[in-house]
Amino acid sequence: MGFLLRLVISAVALWVTSLVVPGIELTGRSGWENAVTVLVVAFIFGVVNAVLKPIIHVVGCVFYVLTLGLFALVVNALLFLLTDWIAGLFDLPFSIDGFWPAFWGAIVMAVVGWLLGVVVPDRSER
Repeated sequence: MGFLLRLVISAVALWVTSLVVPGIELTGRSGWENAVTVLVVAFIFGVVNAVLKPIIHVVGCVFYVLTLGLFALVVNALLFLLTDWIAGLFDLPFSIDGFWPAFWGAIVMAVVGWLLGVVVPDRSER
C-alpha cells in the first residue's frame, strides 16, 4: 500500500511539474492518456532513483562534500533526463527539452512530493 501511495504522490508531483516548468510536457491526446503517462513515468523515475542514486552517492561522495550538497541538484536533473530518455524508448507522450527544464523540474518535483508527503503521511509512519 505504501508503494502505491508513493507512486501516486510522485505522479501528482510530476503532473504539477509539467504544468509549472516550461520545457516539460505531457503531449497525450486525452486526459486519460496523460494520467497513465504520468503514472508510468513516475514509476520509471522511482526505479531510476532506487537503482542509480545509491551508486551515485557512493561514487560521487567527494563531489557532494566539496559542493556542500549542491551536486545533488545536478544529479537529480540528470536522473530526470534519464527518465525522459527511458520514457522515449516506450513511446510515452512525455518530454523534457534539456538540462535546465530537467534541473528546475527535479526541484519542483522534490518540493511538491515533499509537500504531498507531509499532507498525506504514509501508514507505516504512524
